[in-house]
Amino acid sequence: MTHPYAIVIEALSEEDGGGYVALVPDLPGCMSDGETPEEAVSNVEDAVSEWLEAAKEMGRAIPAPKWHHDEVLCA
Repeated sequence: MTHPYAIVIEALSEEDGGGYVALVPDLPGCMSDGETPEEAVSNVEDAVSEWLEAAKEMGRAIPAPKWHHDEVLCA
């Protein structure tokens, strides 16, 4: 993990296509999904990098993490 942000993992219902979604609560709108929890986390790592890069380019403030990155929360 190259960032300090916690990740929340939630299982998706079959109606929503199954698999898992990984959310980064400290970064609004930052999320990704995958077939497995591990894949969702791997995919959200890319989303975090892109979110941070876009915020810097737009001159937006980057929120400080509320939880440490080693906290992967499963709902």
